[in-house]
Amino acid sequence: MHQRSHYNVYLKLGLVMLLWSGNSIVARALHEAVPPFTLALLRWTGAATILLPIAWRAVAADRIAIGRHWRVILLLGVVGVGSFNAFMYSGLQYTTAANSLLVQAAIPAQVLLLNYLLFRTAPLPAQIIGCIIAAAGVLVIVFRADPAALASFSFNRGDLLVLCGVVAWSLYTVLLRLRPAIQGASFLLVTFLIGALVMAPFAIHELQSRDIAITPTSLAGIGYVMIFPSVVSYFLYNDAVQKIGAGNAGQVINLQPLFGALLAALILGESLHPYHMAGMAMILLGIATSFLWARPR
Repeated sequence: MHQRSHYNVYLKLGLVMLLWSGNSIVARALHEAVPPFTLALLRWTGAATILLPIAWRAVAADRIAIGRHWRVILLLGVVGVGSFNAFMYSGLQYTTAANSLLVQAAIPAQVLLLNYLLFRTAPLPAQIIGCIIAAAGVLVIVFRADPAALASFSFNRGDLLVLCGVVAWSLYTVLLRLRPAIQGASFLLVTFLIGALVMAPFAIHELQSRDIAITPTSLAGIGYVMIFPSVVSYFLYNDAVQKIGAGNAGQVINLQPLFGALLAALILGESLHPYHMAGMAMILLGIATSFLWARPR
């Protein structure tokens, strides 16, 4: 890949992480107003509806390839769209944003491991070193550079649900290499519809005991997750994985706690402290290590 194109892919991935950080904040903010499976169903139904006028021609053109490779597409839709978001939204009902960010810091390492186990793609030394440095930066942010906070940390069922989501997303990232050669719009629309179908029975069951609180805030939050972390982010992320590989794309996941801290400061009025700056510097150093040492010559 041309060096400038390589830079552009990483810039687009940075935008994706910013939008997904906003998704975590919105999901946590709506956890009392909108049940998790219902939020996931609304997200994917809305995203598919938005995408339909743009993508239906592409789906029609790709219908033969879609039919031929339906098993792979179904697997990617269930794992990366349905399962991941169901686990994440459910986990955020019971755990804090800080805990979820800590668990998500395992994604880059899991991507490298699964990539090796499933496809025998050995990680580069720069990727391993960068992964360790960035994960250490996440620890600094989450535990506020306080060893006592690290010693008192404990997992709850929300953290375990988030961990299941982490495994699902790592698997999705690695399996994207099996994606058939169809247009990006086709792939997104079909997988979004799969995600909505997977969520539908769980959401119906959930709504029998819980209601949705319809407020301007909840409607704005639902609208956000339909568009930006879904249609925009999935298109950019899937394209990036195809261009630079699962291992390199997975490294950028650790930008989420960095952006999460910045968004919390800007939107929620939370303060930024020196440990934020130290953790952010380590995360950027880890990603830069992988990017600069492992980029194509």
